[in-house]
Amino acid sequence: MLDAVLSPEWDARFYSFDAHWDEGEQMASMRDGMGSEYSIVFSPAGAYVRGFDRESLMSPWARMGVPQVWPGVLDDVPEVFRPYVTEPAFCQEDGTPTLTCCLWRGTGDAAWSTGTVAFPTGGDGDPDGANTLFELLVDRTPDAYAAWACEYYETSVDVEVVRALLAQHPLTPEIIAALNPDVELADLAQDLTEIGYPT
Repeated sequence: MLDAVLSPEWDARFYSFDAHWDEGEQMASMRDGMGSEYSIVFSPAGAYVRGFDRESLMSPWARMGVPQVWPGVLDDVPEVFRPYVTEPAFCQEDGTPTLTCCLWRGTGDAAWSTGTVAFPTGGDGDPDGANTLFELLVDRTPDAYAAWACEYYETSVDVEVVRALLAQHPLTPEIIAALNPDVELADLAQDLTEIGYPT
């Protein structure tokens, strides 16, 4: 919802959420505008996460020859999450999954799982891009988002307004104006429905 207010045009948003992605499924997503992205599908079975760092040594297109997912990344994905591996929205036209990292957690699981991967050596210490891609998912503080949004959207972002929205306080004209005076509540009607945010 924060990104929807800060960036009313969906194509320019960094973070998005669709509470009605498919029947019984919701999806959170990120697109950085330079080719890196992630998708997190929430379903009755649990959560499936795929991330793609376009500069990663583990990109399906980083090696010569036919594009292929890095060995081990998808080998252990449970059958219940397998449809997401081949989901057209998460693949190239030739069917190659667009990912450098993958994790999942079933509703009854005590922890997240990943495949057994032999990571490439060299690089920046983030071979699959997960540290960068999921940075704000790991640090859920209002301060972290406000600092990131100030830089990305090149505007001042009130950390207290961020705190209110992360706590899912109802979206009001005052909160919207504090984030983006060029947007009104009526402008966000479709986003509110898609995101499922309270008003």
